[in-house]
Amino acid sequence: MARFISWHALACLKRKGAEELTARLYRGTNIRARRIMVNLYECKMLVKFLTMSGCRTACMCFFLLLCAKAAQPRTVQTAAANSAGCEAVQFQAEHLNGTEVKFNIIVPSDYTSSDKRFPVLYLLHGYTGHYSDWCEKTGIVDYAKSYEEIIVMPEGENGWYVNNYTNPKMQWEDYIIEDLIPYVDAHYRTIASRGGRAIAGLSMGGYGAMFLGLKHHEMFAAVASLSGVVASANMARWDKPVTKNKQTIKENPSVRKAISDDFGPARNPARKDEDPFLLIRKLAPENCPQLYLAIGWGDNLLSENREFVALLAKLKMPYRYAEVPGKHEWLVWNEEIQRVLALQAPVIGAQPLQR
Repeated sequence: MARFISWHALACLKRKGAEELTARLYRGTNIRARRIMVNLYECKMLVKFLTMSGCRTACMCFFLLLCAKAAQPRTVQTAAANSAGCEAVQFQAEHLNGTEVKFNIIVPSDYTSSDKRFPVLYLLHGYTGHYSDWCEKTGIVDYAKSYEEIIVMPEGENGWYVNNYTNPKMQWEDYIIEDLIPYVDAHYRTIASRGGRAIAGLSMGGYGAMFLGLKHHEMFAAVASLSGVVASANMARWDKPVTKNKQTIKENPSVRKAISDDFGPARNPARKDEDPFLLIRKLAPENCPQLYLAIGWGDNLLSENREFVALLAKLKMPYRYAEVPGKHEWLVWNEEIQRVLALQAPVIGAQPLQR
């Protein structure tokens, strides 16, 4: 069942007068069940059923059965189990002062038995994360089995994927563009062109993917940001209240310091070339990569993502956007990475495998 959710789903429920019933069921279910419920409503078939006189009891029973089934506990995989199929590779990064850094890589099942070349997805981790996160905390290895593509998950530390202002020896943007990608293209059978390359990430990595994908749009055919901190390069946007509790960057001094170290002062001219809100204005719609953004309804970054999507719409850029149940959490990212793979596959030529 499709995992995409539009803004119109809950509005549809309100028009049909089923708010109370929906809220009662919705609050008691997990993220998987919530997705099923909302998508069923979007089908409209069940919405009509909800409003039929005399059917509310039957409808309630149906949904309770559905949600109980969807909410059944799933087997929790260990980090080691999830990582089986991920290979850790170490190489020397010239733009990180010659430091040895690691990345995880997943190759298609027929990589060793064929001489084909494959498209590549570069998948970035978030703040306080590491290159191993995607393999350890999601089912990316299993999801990748459905597509003929290489997935590379690089180390980014807390560098925000920009060239560090405070420490010029740590050039994270140049490391991705000029060290990592050429290394992967030289050592693996990749499609070393824009048409065979995509980038995606979560949180800090969502910003990194959007920043790198827009600034180097000639290198990436598709870009995806999951719960991305898309306003990272502009502190003024961060300081806007995003919830009733007015949670802002001022309440997270460690993040503020990291951004200050990485991006430099607010008046640093380099920030203009690191701000997706400004970079997107330099592109014509026909030159823009495929864009996909997704974020949880309960995520504190919702406001800036909505602001960025509104700008995309104003500029008539091609994009897809999803607001989904959840917060700033792995439950959301584990679900949404599956949609990213499916959306980007036809763009970069990652043919789905028949299973």
